Amino acid sequence: MASRTSNPSDSDTEVGTEPRTDKVCFLDRLEHFTWAWFTLPMATGGLSLLLSAQIQPHTFPGLETIGKAVYIWDLFIFSAVTLCITYRFVRFPGTFTGSLTHPTESLFAATPLLSLASIIAAIARHGIPSSGEWLIVAYRMLFWIYFGVSFIAAIGLYFLLFTSPSLKINDMTPAWDLPIFPFMLSGTIAACGAGNQPPDQAVPMIVAGLTAQGLGMMISILIYANYIHRMIQYGFPRPESRAGMFIAVGPPSFTSLALIGMANDFPAIYRAYFGVEATTIQIIKVGATMMAVFIWSLSLWFFCISTLACLAVRHEMRFRLGWYAFVFPNVGFTIATISIGKMLHSAGVDWVGSIMSAVLVITYLAVGFHHVRAFVRREILWEGKDEDTYWGELHHKTHKAEGNGADRSDGRV
Repeated sequence: MASRTSNPSDSDTEVGTEPRTDKVCFLDRLEHFTWAWFTLPMATGGLSLLLSAQIQPHTFPGLETIGKAVYIWDLFIFSAVTLCITYRFVRFPGTFTGSLTHPTESLFAATPLLSLASIIAAIARHGIPSSGEWLIVAYRMLFWIYFGVSFIAAIGLYFLLFTSPSLKINDMTPAWDLPIFPFMLSGTIAACGAGNQPPDQAVPMIVAGLTAQGLGMMISILIYANYIHRMIQYGFPRPESRAGMFIAVGPPSFTSLALIGMANDFPAIYRAYFGVEATTIQIIKVGATMMAVFIWSLSLWFFCISTLACLAVRHEMRFRLGWYAFVFPNVGFTIATISIGKMLHSAGVDWVGSIMSAVLVITYLAVGFHHVRAFVRREILWEGKDEDTYWGELHHKTHKAEGNGADRSDGRV
C-alpha cells in the first residue's frame, strides 16, 4: 500500500465511495492509524478516575478494584496505541509531518498528552493510597514535566494551525479547542494530587494548576464564540461529526472540578493570605464552589444542545473515533456534578452524579462495541477513511459546487 499524503489532489475518494476490498494485512492498515485513536485511552483513563471510591458519593465493595482494573486496562491500551502510531510514522515516511499539517488530524495531535493527563491523575486515586512516599515525589515530578511539555505543545500546535490555515469557519467544531486541552488539564492533575503533597510543594502546584486551568478556559471561551457563530450561520456539524460537539462540555466541566479540588487541597497550615488559616480555607472553598457552579451551567447547556443535535440525526450517524467524545468530556461533567453535590451536601445531586456515572459506563461499552464493529467492517483504519475523510468530503463538495455552477450557467435551476 503506497503511503498517502494530506494533499487533496492525492485522494480520489468521494463521500459515499466504498474502499477497495482486496485483502490487506493489519500492519498495512496501520498507515491510517491517526492521532484520533488516543481518544480511546482518554475515555478509558477518564473512566478509571470516575470509578474511584474517593470520587463516587455512593460506593460498594469492589468499586476500588474495578477502578484499578480499568486503570490497568488504560495503561495497556495507551501502550498499544502508542506502539501502533509509532509503527505508522516509521514504516510510512512522511505520515508524521503529514499528520501535523493535516487540517483535521492535526487537531488530535494533542490527544496523547490528554491520555497521559488521565493516567497521571489516576495515580493519585489508585496508586498513592497503596504506595509509599516515593510515589508522592514521582507524582510531583510528573506534574511539573507535564506542565512544561503541555504548555510548549499548546503553543506549537496552534502555531502550526495558524501558519498554514486550511480550515474554514463552516468546518468549525469544538475539536479546534483540543490543542489547549492538555495544558488546561494540568489543573485537574493538581486538583487530584496536591492534597498528598507537603504544604510547601502543594501551593506552587495549585497556583500552577490554576494558571493552566484559567488559560485553557479563556482560550475555550474564545473558541466557543466562533463555534456558536458557525452554528448560527451554517447550522450543526455533519451527522458523522456531531459526537464531537460534546468536546465543548469538557472545558467548563474540568474547570469546575479543578477549582473545587484545588480548594479542598489547599494546605490548612501554610500562609494566612486572608487572615487566620481557617478564614483562608473558608474563603477559598466558598469562592471555588460558587465559581464552579457558575461555570458548570455552561457545561449543562452544551451537554443539552449536543444531546439533542445527536438524537436528531441518530439514524445517520456512522462511527468515527470522535465518538469517544460521548465519554471523556462527560467524565469531567459527571465528576464536576459530584464535586458540587459534595460541597453543597446535597443528597439529590449526589444521586444524579451516581446515575450519570452508571450511564457513562454503559456509553463507554456501547462506543467500544461500535469501535470494534467499525474496525471489522473496514469503516475505520482503511483507505478512504480516517485521515482521508476530510479530503474526500472536500473533493465531493468541490465537484458538487462546480456542478451547480454549470447548471446555473446554463440557465437551469
